[in-house]
Amino acid sequence: MSSVRVLLGVLLCTALLCAGCSSASKKKEKQKDSAAVLVPFANRIELQRVWSTKLSGEAPKLRLGLDVAADGERVFAVNHKGEVEAFDLASGKRLWSRKLKAPLSGGPAAGAGLVVVGSSKGEVIALSEADGAQSWRIRINSEILSPAAIQQDLIVMRGVDGRLHGLSPKDGSEIWLAEQQVPRLSLRGTGAPLLAGDLAIAGFDNGRVAAVSRGNGTTAWDTAVGQSHGSTELARLIDVDAPVVADGDDLFAVAYQGRVARLARDTGQVIWARDLSSYRGLALDDDALYVSTADGDVVRLDRKNGTEQWTQKALVRRQLTAPVIYRGRVVVGDAGGVLHWLDPATGDFVARAQLGGSVGRGTVVTSKGIAYKKRVSSTPIVAGGLLLVFSDNGVLSAYRAPETVAAAAAEPAR
Repeated sequence: MSSVRVLLGVLLCTALLCAGCSSASKKKEKQKDSAAVLVPFANRIELQRVWSTKLSGEAPKLRLGLDVAADGERVFAVNHKGEVEAFDLASGKRLWSRKLKAPLSGGPAAGAGLVVVGSSKGEVIALSEADGAQSWRIRINSEILSPAAIQQDLIVMRGVDGRLHGLSPKDGSEIWLAEQQVPRLSLRGTGAPLLAGDLAIAGFDNGRVAAVSRGNGTTAWDTAVGQSHGSTELARLIDVDAPVVADGDDLFAVAYQGRVARLARDTGQVIWARDLSSYRGLALDDDALYVSTADGDVVRLDRKNGTEQWTQKALVRRQLTAPVIYRGRVVVGDAGGVLHWLDPATGDFVARAQLGGSVGRGTVVTSKGIAYKKRVSSTPIVAGGLLLVFSDNGVLSAYRAPETVAAAAAEPAR
């Protein structure tokens, strides 16, 4: 990877993720260039913070590439300094902690009895889920900025050099290698690969989604999510930085300065596509997909044909996480450490929670700006009936909210 790409990628990421947060002069910017100020309201549903804990030794830092993972009754979290910790999902009790001599930058991922993390030095490290003992450690010679995909017979890891590595869960040995051309300029970050059926699938910095055989890494198909436009490299930048989402025979992908698209899983054929820019990602329910756009809007699209059904614009420039569907509602986090619950039918707000603040029915969350110390840059996850949120200052919290009537009715069928 060229130094030009690294530098420009870092500068672009800084512009996207840190706008308006560093100097007093930026406070004087015009309102149209500032993060949206939250309009206070009383929560319409009861929120409960079940537990909260702080990762050992964590210091406030943008958690690009570092997420939270859950498998069974355990939750796993890491920090850039190399600490990996396991917590009990129900109580938040710390089960074990391991300090690795590696600057961690990707992961964790959990499955097949392993917790897998990646480093900025190109190391892939696998630990036992049970006690954190190291199972194996290998090097792929490329910085890692996303979690792996794990199943019993295969681990797929993505490097920033555009290569997908198929690894053995037993010892980390390489089973196959696939790659895509990397452009000179891209966002700093990579979407996590996924395993769906007999394919390993990932989005790439060139605006394409590719699928390879999980058996030998040969390319099954390769599809452009969007086409570059403009007269400058920055204008032509198009990057599938958000994870591709699979549901049955469908895949859904979105590109920065590109399109959101529904693809056929087996062939990569574009079923529908519409212009939309996102580097965060999307979530699905039975009827729709929900996208956090690059501008900070939340958009609902009909999953059958891509028709826009609503857009929530009240969170513009608040640097949203990807949405997640929790108990029938849409939830996003923002750079101020605020969680927003939205009605999936209308996009209206139904609740908010400030990390570290009070929660419950009637709670009012206000904001005159953004408190970046509690930034949520990792997408929340759902596990064991809880919503798990990891803030950039190392606080892992579990929330519970009531189900919608529709979600409760659908529960027995799942």
